[in-house]
Amino acid sequence: MKYPETKKVLNQLVADLTQMYMVVHQHHWYMRGERFLKLHPYLDHVMDELADQLDQVSERLVTLDGSPVSTLGEIVKMTKIPDEKGNWDETINERYAKIIDGYHYLDKLYEKGIEVSAKEGDDSTNDMLIAFHTAVEKRIWMMSAEIGKAPEIDQ
Repeated sequence: MKYPETKKVLNQLVADLTQMYMVVHQHHWYMRGERFLKLHPYLDHVMDELADQLDQVSERLVTLDGSPVSTLGEIVKMTKIPDEKGNWDETINERYAKIIDGYHYLDKLYEKGIEVSAKEGDDSTNDMLIAFHTAVEKRIWMMSAEIGKAPEIDQ
């Protein structure tokens, strides 16, 4: 079996990208405040990007003869991104900070996938993960800047 560790990371990404999409969607729905009209549509773009990454990661896993997790139960069991019940009491900055935390986790997971796929010689997966990692770092920077913070990617 080729690329066993790469397949594990890809499946973890399937679970975590699915959960991250839900986290962003929840904050998209529950958002209120003075920047709502600007930031609510922005989160649509964030969700589109996550959905695209999820689809490509899942399809790469299938291409490698892997089986992506595909049920809610599997996602809940595997994901490392926490969830919480939606509420109306958080500020936009608090919501963005939670989303950024999830992105920092994805940043590290993509780094692990890059390392593992390079070690196993899976250049195609490696290339895809590098591109997604770059996109995640940019998203961290942009969302952090919106709430007056540094991206803290090099921490």
